[in-house]
Amino acid sequence: MDLQQDITFADYGKSFQEKILQALISDKNWAAQMFEVAKVEYFELKYLRFLVDKYFEYYKKYHVFPTMQLLITIVRDCLREGNDIILRDQIVEFLHRIKTNPDMGDLQYVKDKSLDFCRKQALKEALESAVELIAVDKLDNVLGVIKEALTVGTTPSIGHDFMNDFDTRFIKINRNPVPTGLDKLDTKNILNGGLGNGEIGIITAPTGVGKSHFLVSLGANAIKLGKNVLHYTFELCETIVGIRYDSFLCDIPSSDVINSKNLIKSKYEKMKLGRLFIKEYPTGSATIMTLKTHIEKLALKGFVPDIIIIDYADIMRSTRKYDSLRHELKLIYEELRNLAMELNLPIWSASQANRQASNADIVGLENMSEAYGKAMIADVVLSLSRKPVEKAKGTARLFIAKNRAGRDGLVYNIGIDTSKSKFTIIDDNVLTFEESQNSTEKEMKNLLKSKWQQIGKNKDLQLLKIVEKKSK
Repeated sequence: MDLQQDITFADYGKSFQEKILQALISDKNWAAQMFEVAKVEYFELKYLRFLVDKYFEYYKKYHVFPTMQLLITIVRDCLREGNDIILRDQIVEFLHRIKTNPDMGDLQYVKDKSLDFCRKQALKEALESAVELIAVDKLDNVLGVIKEALTVGTTPSIGHDFMNDFDTRFIKINRNPVPTGLDKLDTKNILNGGLGNGEIGIITAPTGVGKSHFLVSLGANAIKLGKNVLHYTFELCETIVGIRYDSFLCDIPSSDVINSKNLIKSKYEKMKLGRLFIKEYPTGSATIMTLKTHIEKLALKGFVPDIIIIDYADIMRSTRKYDSLRHELKLIYEELRNLAMELNLPIWSASQANRQASNADIVGLENMSEAYGKAMIADVVLSLSRKPVEKAKGTARLFIAKNRAGRDGLVYNIGIDTSKSKFTIIDDNVLTFEESQNSTEKEMKNLLKSKWQQIGKNKDLQLLKIVEKKSK
């Protein structure tokens, strides 16, 4: 008896089978689960069988799944000398369709259903083998066959086999980083191009220093590079955030934007920009599930973000209630991490620094308000420190507090133009944390010295006036 005869995804229809392949390409962890249980024969359509076969064949050889672009190259090479024109046209049309108009809205349902289908077939095969083993009195092998069938498809992999998976360590990881726009940060030895897919970046600072402006600058720089940006705001309204983007992109002070409609429109007509969606939620109302639902709605309309900006995660609502705020905040950032990895894109957010940070020369990880656990989850933590005298001069210090991709502990002197949400590194000098502390102390001593000298001069001048007055 063959329980597997003529078993395919045919009952689910063509669209469902196409979405399985789309899910394989977009979710590498799920693809690894399907690799253990799915069979090419389950696909009813010839062009899908061909693509799945090449996709899994590459993974079997290199232990990593090909990107969409690489899959297209592999398929093109395989079909170059073939005579099946219909198959070639079907593959080209399908790949072009999912690349240019990815409909991600119902992929989770497809993933759940198709994985469940494949695991059930694996169990049926195991039961068939068990019957045959019983018939030949190999009872000791029955339990192993059933156990193996129950475990396949449950986890992406058993881990990295250091020697057998040697080659995988030398395959270039495709981070697809989105640059910050600050060239010295984006260098290879620091952020290596910017924040990468699945990574979390945090900008922390005391209130009023410029966190929201910094997030706008990150989003605006991404748009200039042709990236699609999704910006969530939980404090400012959508139009105010939009005006800040207008100000940055068109180099017009935000106070003048409202009276420069035609000028701004003419500037945009000459630019090639990515798309931007700004979505506002009331403070403390949005959870990760709220964002997921919104992202799925946008996907149905053909918008898939390349980067997400969240202003800011500290004032989101966690999906579980705790007695302690720090536990809720840690959960929010853990859920953000999962969202970044699930969508395979970078997420930037901001975090409020504590009261002690207001007078600190450098804002460190220890100054992150309420939950140090936020810093543990993030890949990159930048901080802004800016005293009142620096606000007047439009300067501040940017500190790389944490960086998984490269160097950290560096301090940059930066210029901030809050009228245009623009940030620039104003000199080539980069200091370590210790050098910055010494420099700050030296500046303070010089300032005090000049004050005392000024006071001394004033006293001498007053004394001279008294003497002159008495002599008369």
